Amino acid sequence: NLSAALLVLVCFVSFLVHTFSVAYMGSDAGINRYYFKLGFFTSSMLGLLVADHLLLIFIFWELVGFSSYLLIGFWFEEEKNAQSSRIAFMTNRVADAGFLIGILLLMAFSDNHLISTLAPLEEAPWVTYVGIGLLMGALGKSAQFPFFTWLPHAMAGPTPVSALIHAATMVTAGVYLITRSNFIFDAAPTAQLLVVIVGAITLLFGAIIGTAKDDIKKALAASTMSQIGYMVLATGLGPVGYAFAIMHLLTHGFFKAGMFLGAGSVMH
Repeated sequence: NLSAALLVLVCFVSFLVHTFSVAYMGSDAGINRYYFKLGFFTSSMLGLLVADHLLLIFIFWELVGFSSYLLIGFWFEEEKNAQSSRIAFMTNRVADAGFLIGILLLMAFSDNHLISTLAPLEEAPWVTYVGIGLLMGALGKSAQFPFFTWLPHAMAGPTPVSALIHAATMVTAGVYLITRSNFIFDAAPTAQLLVVIVGAITLLFGAIIGTAKDDIKKALAASTMSQIGYMVLATGLGPVGYAFAIMHLLTHGFFKAGMFLGAGSVMH
């Protein structure tokens, strides 16, 4: 059900962004390259949502990261844009190393590697380490403390890219991962406490950073960090929190994508 809800969000927002791009990016010399990269990202994101085996999820997780790197650096002729895409890419790779370690630990200690059939686990040290590993991956992708510095740099990409990737889809993948692997976090109170702490720190940091930005897209990016902080905080509160986190994820995906597209129109 969780995957289905997010599939609706990703497909619908992606459709709107592709349509918006027809006029917004129509005069750009690299329009064919742009649509190829946008389609590559969307298909990677859909793969992430329908994958069941943890290693398959990790493969699509990396493809989403790679396609976002290509889109952030779409106007790579300007050195600043190329640097921004590289910062975003490398920050996520550091976090994803923790994600991979968490997956390998789970595969080493458990016979069940499919998220859909993951049953409640007994509390054990290895479950805590797996939870921390998955949390690291989620924090990188969702631009949470201490990996939040890459999101303002990601605004170097075209505005429709920001609307699709940095508002509605990729940055919420971390919240999706924590919620989808809830049995692991429910059996690891230490990891769950870390989720709450990081969410609380980021929602404050994001709001404070946003007030200091005079670039409208960067202000919205900081707002996104803050809003995802609320979602992450909710996922750390257990079963009741998961419902609130996903409800906010879905509503935020629509309104923040609309705000980014509106900001792009104003800047244009």
